[in-house]
Amino acid sequence: MAESQNVEYKESWRDEYLKWVCGFANAQGGTIYIGIDDSGNPVGVKNIKKLMEDIPNKIQSGLGIVADVNKRTKDSVSYIEIKVKPSSFPVSYHGEYHYRSGSTKQQLTGIALSEFIMRKTGFRWEDVTVDDISVEDLDDESFKIFRREALRSKRMTRAELDIPNEELLSKLHLMADGKLKRSAVLLFYGDPEVIQNGSYVKIGKFGRGADLQYQDTLEGSLITTADKVIDLIFLKYLKAKITYEHDRRVETYPFARDAIREAVYNAIAHNCYMFGTPIQIRIEDEAIIISNRCILPEGWTVDTLMEPHDSIPYNPDIARVFYRAGYIETWGRGIQKICDACRELGADLPEYELRGTGIRVHFAALQSALLEEAKAPNRHDDALGGALDDALVLRIIEIIQEEPEISQAELAKRLGIARRSIQRKMDILKSAGRIVRVGGKRYGYWQLTK
Repeated sequence: MAESQNVEYKESWRDEYLKWVCGFANAQGGTIYIGIDDSGNPVGVKNIKKLMEDIPNKIQSGLGIVADVNKRTKDSVSYIEIKVKPSSFPVSYHGEYHYRSGSTKQQLTGIALSEFIMRKTGFRWEDVTVDDISVEDLDDESFKIFRREALRSKRMTRAELDIPNEELLSKLHLMADGKLKRSAVLLFYGDPEVIQNGSYVKIGKFGRGADLQYQDTLEGSLITTADKVIDLIFLKYLKAKITYEHDRRVETYPFARDAIREAVYNAIAHNCYMFGTPIQIRIEDEAIIISNRCILPEGWTVDTLMEPHDSIPYNPDIARVFYRAGYIETWGRGIQKICDACRELGADLPEYELRGTGIRVHFAALQSALLEEAKAPNRHDDALGGALDDALVLRIIEIIQEEPEISQAELAKRLGIARRSIQRKMDILKSAGRIVRVGGKRYGYWQLTK
């Protein structure tokens, strides 16, 4: 029998092999054979009687576990078999934690060690309580958004939502021993980076290669980020192809909105925040790439994600809140919904890529929805005409029609876009004669002229 994930051969005993025992105990268990060469042939063991007494004692005193140590004989040659059972609690060797992965032994350190201990003990990073932030410190706007979306999704009733914030947090399992969990701070605090750097979403528009054209960073609570991020992507970063069917205007984006929405919300809900790496959304003309840190359930691969699978959220508390708000699905149906939305648009299915602890989902643009590369305009009016087809401009017009008194600052906040971007679009509208300002800055209003 060859060496494998659960079998290790050693020609002689050394005390450092207690690390291998530790690695098997922390993984799925396994067997170490002493007196067997790498080819699986018995070569025998010196002082086997003494080792049969010493090895069990060293395992128990050095690791705190019990292993079966047996004498075996093959072709008149005696060797030792050490059978190690998987441990339900973390096992250390002189303060070091070792883990058997494949046919190699690894020493766990840093985040990998933290994740291992939390998985073994059933205690998650998001469950740790926070001492210096109270319910009163949380963001009122985040609670308003959650209540609105939970009611709209019909996953909570008005009676369940019309309760004090502290009681609501308790119902959502976001408090322990009267204190906020980290998950509560990530979800409802205005600056979640106070508990973990990198707890935000970064969006960038790229040309060729590393050509970053412009970017945005959403640094508020996860709830406010979820409320803004999809509109921001589709209003600022993407352009719809305009066609007409029986005099009806039709906008077709090169990416399925429901698919991007589900993928972005999955990245936020299932991100491993303790790595301190922001969720990144790279937008190119012909692709969107969404990246986040993750730790998949044991034994899962990228292929598992693309098949029907159980729902095993990495952050159960965050996932529960996102589900109640209607942002994500349960029963492991999220990727199925993403694929269905891409099929409905006629686009290729997304491709998932796992790189270490990072997972990326690649969306390819629907080629028929891409705008032809614009030629240099000969007249100023041509430039204005193209700009006025911009989805963000059209959204601004809709809002002004409903609220003529709205300020540019309020527009920027409503759309989750920098004020200077709003100013540029408003200048386009004024230059085209589409809007005029009536009255002063403080008491005036916008008037649509066409």
